[in-house]
Amino acid sequence: MCGRTRCTLRPDDIPRATHRGGQPSRTIDLDRYRPCYNFSPGWNLPVVRREENSDGDDYVVHCMKWGLIPSFTKKNEKPDYYRMFNARSESINEKASFRRLIPKCRCLVAVEGFYEWKKDGSKKQPYYIHFKDGRPLVFAALYDSWKNSEGEIIYTFTILTTSSSPVLQWLHDRMPVILGDKESTEKWLGGLSSSKFDTVLKPYAEPDLVWYPVTPAMGKPSFDGPECIKEIQLKKEDKNIISKFFTRKEIKKEEEFKGEEKSSHQDSVKTDVHASFKKEPKVGDCNEFSSAADESGIAKHLDDATGQGQVKRDYEEFSTDPDQGTYQTDVTQASPLKKKREVKSNEDKQPTLFAYFTKS
Repeated sequence: MCGRTRCTLRPDDIPRATHRGGQPSRTIDLDRYRPCYNFSPGWNLPVVRREENSDGDDYVVHCMKWGLIPSFTKKNEKPDYYRMFNARSESINEKASFRRLIPKCRCLVAVEGFYEWKKDGSKKQPYYIHFKDGRPLVFAALYDSWKNSEGEIIYTFTILTTSSSPVLQWLHDRMPVILGDKESTEKWLGGLSSSKFDTVLKPYAEPDLVWYPVTPAMGKPSFDGPECIKEIQLKKEDKNIISKFFTRKEIKKEEEFKGEEKSSHQDSVKTDVHASFKKEPKVGDCNEFSSAADESGIAKHLDDATGQGQVKRDYEEFSTDPDQGTYQTDVTQASPLKKKREVKSNEDKQPTLFAYFTKS
């Protein structure tokens, strides 16, 4: 939380921003300060702290590196400014790195705003948070000093954080401890009793804290300039509109497809019904033949009728043959088609001309 800040204040504006009256007793390493729109851990920022061994209101504007390096860190160890650039205010009394700093190493950090990222799946959108009237924000912080292997004393600080206010919970669950007035800055910077400064370590919930989205390019520490705080228009709504457009189009296509499927089904039913009525013969035509096969049946019927007359003549001529009586009975009970086949069979059994002349 609060891994990027903006501070373009002039050095002489720092005391005024932190509600300090009069001139500081001294300044330390202020020449290292370079105003920037995109500060990250490891960079030099001016802080306001109490003068050492002073019981009065004397204070110092001291330029320190952001990212606490405890004094007990080994001299040959490479400093990691990202490890402790923030400290949870709820647990500073429990951790040795912070607990020993509370009595005499409290300080104030004045900035014009800070950045926070909103996670959206795999994407992160940065927002710039600041006061609506443009006045500087003042953070509660702790500082320490560390001597490296070269004998150089490096001063570093960490910004205290607390739970996010209700209006910022959608963005992140943590926020820096913002001291919004002179009373809270005096309690944190000058109070000797822990019961006094503990009351200021709470979320800032006033309505004058505002925010807006900025370019994701400021995620790179090297990206600097006014473009870092330029408000951008998110395309989330446009994406929703486009997605809704395609969703509506897909629904429309699906409805049209269902309509065509339903229409084709109805047409199919109508066609089948009409076809079935066409295939069925009319009541008055039940005994008629309309197809070519039926016409051949008519011819067969006529042939059968002719064959039946021929059978009668054969019967009259050959009534003396005992086999012909049986034949007459079969012919009378058979169907026309059967008669024709039997006639052919009978014709095969007709006596030859030689037999006929023999009888006569």
